[in-house]
Amino acid sequence: MTIPNIITVLRFLMVPAVVYSLLVGAMMPAFVIFVIAGISDGVDGFIARHYNQQTELGAYLDPIADKLLLVTVFIMLAILGHLPHWLVVLVVSRDILIVIAVILSSVMSQPLDMNPILVSKANTAFQIALAAVVLAELAFNVTFGDLRVILIYFVTALTILSAAAYLKVWIDHMAGANGH
Repeated sequence: MTIPNIITVLRFLMVPAVVYSLLVGAMMPAFVIFVIAGISDGVDGFIARHYNQQTELGAYLDPIADKLLLVTVFIMLAILGHLPHWLVVLVVSRDILIVIAVILSSVMSQPLDMNPILVSKANTAFQIALAAVVLAELAFNVTFGDLRVILIYFVTALTILSAAAYLKVWIDHMAGANGH
């Protein structure tokens, strides 16, 4: 168990803390935990790369921890009425479809490594920004003008584009793996 893996496991533990904070209306702790989780993601990656502590376990755990935190925060913000339900359904559906594609490829003996593509990285960045803006607005009782709405539009567009891009990657992989 390396230091980056321990940090990643701690990020998993931050998920229930954020959920609880949001449920009881403790928006400042929710925001702070979210920010700490984001910083810890950068720190564990830095340590892993610069101190040769990259592991196969970390390669799986890190993106799962990130996605779990982000999806959970999105779901909670929708339940509490701070994000549109349709957006959360779109974001979560895209993630579920990617997981299904990876599992289906493996079951069909055509395993697929789903490496993040540029549009997906942009999508994640805008999702993080949107969650951070909403949590900051709630924590500090402020409004950042139309920023939330603008981020919602960007997340919507990038979620659709990244879903389409991953679908193309998967279809090409499955066609190529079948020799057709």
